[in-house]
Amino acid sequence: MRYEIQGETLPVVIMQVDEGESIITEAGGMSWMSPNMEMKTQGGGIGKMFGRALSGDTMFQNIYTAEGGPGMIACAATFPGSIKAFEITPDNPMIFQKSSFLCSEDTVEFSIFFQKKFGAGLFGGEGFILQQISGEGLCFAEFNGHLLEYELGVGEELIVETGNLAAMTASCDMSIITVKGLKNKFFGGEGFFNTKITGPGRVWVQSMSPQEMANALARFLPSSNS
Repeated sequence: MRYEIQGETLPVVIMQVDEGESIITEAGGMSWMSPNMEMKTQGGGIGKMFGRALSGDTMFQNIYTAEGGPGMIACAATFPGSIKAFEITPDNPMIFQKSSFLCSEDTVEFSIFFQKKFGAGLFGGEGFILQQISGEGLCFAEFNGHLLEYELGVGEELIVETGNLAAMTASCDMSIITVKGLKNKFFGGEGFFNTKITGPGRVWVQSMSPQEMANALARFLPSSNS
């Protein structure tokens, strides 16, 4: 499979696949495609469907397969931000924030990731359940705003404001720390908690959290009282 990511504010990934190759998208994730891409909708069982819904994805997924020759399929971002390709291998699973999964090769497996520590899930930005991507192949994920990558060594730490954690390798550890000082908590504008990521591994942070984007858009939406 060959691909290119085009666009800046609202990017799209365009994938060229050989005959017989398949791409998995969330329900409604296809933007345009060649006419020989055959679609099949799957749920994968109640457990998997429920898990996808909890982690912010659609309950059903679509599989697009090139029939009778090479094919093309494109998946566009659903909000202003970034699309990044991740090479998934059996020893390199990835953890994504909720609703990040965009599409992947059909050899990649999607599951839910429960925080090991209840506090990290309850206060750690994107909820108790995140997305885990494993298997082997290419996976594409979308994130809010600009995406930055950090490489953490053993024991090296990065403090991330709630909601700005985009992705991390499964080798990293996540925990929650409390903002020090009452004035800092109530008047600092950063909330009560931050997320601490400890290496070894790679961490990706996004320049705008989903809540920040929702708040920015809410100012331009008509209120229910108007």
